[in-house]
Amino acid sequence: MKKTASLMNSKIENQVYKILYQVLADAKSEVDVELTLKSLMSQTELSAIAKRLAIAVFLDKRQSYEHIKDVLKVSTATIASVSESMNKKGMQMSLQKVKAEEWADTWSIRISKALERLMKK
Repeated sequence: MKKTASLMNSKIENQVYKILYQVLADAKSEVDVELTLKSLMSQTELSAIAKRLAIAVFLDKRQSYEHIKDVLKVSTATIASVSESMNKKGMQMSLQKVKAEEWADTWSIRISKALERLMKK
């Protein structure tokens, strides 16, 4: 076993993660999550997580590695790492939420346009 200064007792480590997950779960809005994450993480850490989710969305939409690399400014190794996690439950849940949000946005626009047309009559 490798000894490092950051190695925690497993009970303490579990409790630390539990607290983090609970803080995020208790966030009432997107703004609350943003404020929490920006307070806990550096901009580089936050950007890395956001990019990993974006990579997953692009991969789910069958975008090429080259396109993802150019748009997000990430390495092919990072894309491959995300690709390996695409079938994990958490990634699938995240992608379902993104798809639901995209669906809702699309229908919101369609409904608004339909209402505008109706109001003009």
